[in-house]
Amino acid sequence: MKLKIAIAKHLVLFFICCTPLAGVFAQNNQGVPAPKPLFRDPVYDGAADPTVIWNRSEKKWFMLYTNRRANDTTIHGVAWVHGTRIGIAESEDGANWKYRDTADIGYRPDPGYTFWAPEVIDHQGLYHMYLTYVPGIFTNWNHPRVIIHLTSKNLLNWKYESTLKLVNEKVIDPCVLQLPDGTWRMWYNNETDRKSIFFADSRDLYHWTDGRKAVFDQPGEGPKVFRWKNKYWMITDVWKGLAVYSSNDLENWARQPGGDLLATPGNGNDDGAIGHHCDVIVTPAGRAYIFYFVHPGDGAVAGNTTKYDKQRSSLQVAELKLTDGKLTCNRNEITNIILK
Repeated sequence: MKLKIAIAKHLVLFFICCTPLAGVFAQNNQGVPAPKPLFRDPVYDGAADPTVIWNRSEKKWFMLYTNRRANDTTIHGVAWVHGTRIGIAESEDGANWKYRDTADIGYRPDPGYTFWAPEVIDHQGLYHMYLTYVPGIFTNWNHPRVIIHLTSKNLLNWKYESTLKLVNEKVIDPCVLQLPDGTWRMWYNNETDRKSIFFADSRDLYHWTDGRKAVFDQPGEGPKVFRWKNKYWMITDVWKGLAVYSSNDLENWARQPGGDLLATPGNGNDDGAIGHHCDVIVTPAGRAYIFYFVHPGDGAVAGNTTKYDKQRSSLQVAELKLTDGKLTCNRNEITNIILK
């Protein structure tokens, strides 16, 4: 009898001690709720064009992003979107981000250089960045921009490799994906051709052969191509939301009918405007998250926002869903992130 009572006491203590752990495991399985906004740059408050990558050595997620001088309201024209380095934020869970630094990019041949829209991939122990470079600070859009290739071992310090020879010197927003045959394809925006999406191919990530148009039904930029749910998807920023295309062969793309993603302003903090230029992370468990930016001031009532309010931007995240064969997301739902 005494033995039974002792065993019962130990069982009670076991369940009491393990109950909090059970809650932790349940929370981990559901994910970590992401705040709104997900991140704001503490230096210029102009974070945009995010790309998310796992830092192998630090065991953290890094988010590299375009930064804009949003809090400088004395600049004329569009000079405020020029003249900054690429920002870096870091996170251990993909939901809670903090500012880390700017990327040390070893390519600054012009005074007042500008870096835009980083694309970062990890291949055979080396990180590759494809980056839009603008040779100066300008008040309008009528100036050259090219795509450069850099490499890094730590995601912080970047070595210049080359300037890509593409269709012209008015190209921006690269996106790179490895094809089933092991070669690589880069999609980018050709600004001189009605801002169509073009592509180039490579066998080694260093030498690129220009291709042709991929998507040109309407102007757009910031292509993001990824594979999910047995299909290839391309998302582009069409300035009234994010257009969605799908393909089975990466050659023929069909526009998704029924409207664009993130075209309706959200209800969350700093999410009350259309979504722009995104990155997508597909997890091994088959979930997909879309990281995007918004200009919160664009969603405000005209006349009630300052120049700074209209220029500043915030990064946000939502989970993608496949509903009746269509890519969808509900930006007003709590996004529970599980990145592994």
